Amino acid sequence: MQSISNGPNDKSAGGKRNSKKRYYTYRKVNKKPSLQPPKAKESVRVAFLGGMNEIGKNMTVYEYKEDMFILDCGIAFPGDELPGVDLVIPDFTYIEKNISKIRGLIITHGHEDHIGGIAYLLKKVNIPIYATKLTIGLIKGKLKEHGLLESAKLVEIKPHDNITLGSFNIELIHVNHSIPDAVGLAIRCPAGILIHTGDFKIDTTPVDGDMIDLTRFAEYGKKGVLALFQDSTNAERPGYTMSEKTVGESFVNLFRKAGKRRIVVATFASNIHRVQQIIDVAQQSKRKVAVIGRSLENLVQVGEELGYLNVPKNILINIDNIKNYEDEHLVIITTGSQGEPMSALTKMAFGEHRKVVVSPNDYVIISATPIPGNEKMVGNVVNELMKRGIEVIYEKMYEVHVSGHACQEELKLMMGIIKPKFFIPVHGEQKHLQKHALLAQSMGFSKESIYIGTIGNHIEISEDGIKDIDTVPSGEVYVDGIGVGDVGNIVLNDRKHLSQDGLIVVVATINTYTGEIESGPDIVSRGFVYVRENEDLMNSARELACRIIEETYDSKYHDWNTVKGKLRDEISHLMYEKTKRSPMILPVLMEI
Repeated sequence: MQSISNGPNDKSAGGKRNSKKRYYTYRKVNKKPSLQPPKAKESVRVAFLGGMNEIGKNMTVYEYKEDMFILDCGIAFPGDELPGVDLVIPDFTYIEKNISKIRGLIITHGHEDHIGGIAYLLKKVNIPIYATKLTIGLIKGKLKEHGLLESAKLVEIKPHDNITLGSFNIELIHVNHSIPDAVGLAIRCPAGILIHTGDFKIDTTPVDGDMIDLTRFAEYGKKGVLALFQDSTNAERPGYTMSEKTVGESFVNLFRKAGKRRIVVATFASNIHRVQQIIDVAQQSKRKVAVIGRSLENLVQVGEELGYLNVPKNILINIDNIKNYEDEHLVIITTGSQGEPMSALTKMAFGEHRKVVVSPNDYVIISATPIPGNEKMVGNVVNELMKRGIEVIYEKMYEVHVSGHACQEELKLMMGIIKPKFFIPVHGEQKHLQKHALLAQSMGFSKESIYIGTIGNHIEISEDGIKDIDTVPSGEVYVDGIGVGDVGNIVLNDRKHLSQDGLIVVVATINTYTGEIESGPDIVSRGFVYVRENEDLMNSARELACRIIEETYDSKYHDWNTVKGKLRDEISHLMYEKTKRSPMILPVLMEI
């Protein structure tokens, strides 16, 4: 019997009232209420291990019941607050605890902030890695350096491919970025469809002619998308991101302006489209091309081998052979667009490069925008080059760089065609995430449908909403040389202390039988004061150390900790009193 719930004014098919039938039907429907509780809506869980409230070390875990997969595994580069640290990687504790549930790792593209941590992850857990052709090529180079290539499980994928990882079925969707073979993801599971855009922009005239697959994103929008995870990098920038082709047009004009000068172009090592355009314009200008920088050399090699770079025959030359060509016939492509201290361009600027000496007959183009925090380093390099009489072209002067990330209008377009129920901004600092959330609100999203997360958040998404369920182990693991995780806050604090106030070493030799000082105490200063100009201060420290040792050292109990502690406290107090500085005090006591 069909239930009728249209209210007391309902009429029969003939248009006449039939109150008995209406009343009987109403009672019939409600006579046997369902004893079954409402079926719980399916939910999917997401854990953020990196890439939230920061630029770098992107890593996200998607979970449905007993199945998990990881999206990206990148690194971040340390700032000034991490002296001596080489790289920063995500904390893999949560992955190690759930290794039996991990079905694979999917990589969106080949940038360091998405692939740089893979080798360190594989040393903990050996899981299948799914990535596109160029991305696989770049990953192989990293794994080879770590001796992991032979044991790694690498699976090459391409746009439109579907990957089944447990309960998840993932389709790869082509996007435009500053590196080829970048993809977004359509993640399907019993809870619904999730879209992760990856790093993207909408370039209608891409260098490789392969435009972002907006149609496929729109098709998912028509099916109904539970949640959209969208790149927030340029959420503060209005308008549209310019096409990469505009840079190529600028190169044509700048190469012509260079005249008979040698051209040096600094760019991101991963921007293969930029390298292609430089090579193309160099060929038109009848110039040879030399490449400097290990990462850049590797990219050119991999790009050429895999067919992503079209390099005309005999145009590339070894850097050692540049002396055989006139300046007007040379282009040097180099790393160092971010002013990195050890990069080739920085060494050139400071006259420290062994193979390239720059002069006023050079024309330098910095084809990149400084990453936030690198502005000062880039400025220093530009200043040093200009001191040498070199004309330097950088982004503010000409269109020599365009971003690989979507600006506000592109972000709004993507939101509009996908039409998700919930919106989650990712890949950005807090200011980017907040601005992206406001942008979503302007598109009609309610505050309740937007979630701004941070590293360590573990959320559950269902048709009913998004909720925090707990936190997972997360944070930063520091790589220093070959050491991974052996540099913590205590070590960093010591390094900062040393860099700020220096070190004083107190050295003394003590007779264990008599308790008398046989040698010293000697006071050694490093990074604190120049000893010869501060003899009175050093003598005061020496006298104080002598008195403390004589008063504190007990030849019967040999309590070194008490003596050292007293030395640190008293000498530190003396130095602060005399200099208003607090050097690290290191007592070295020897027994004979």
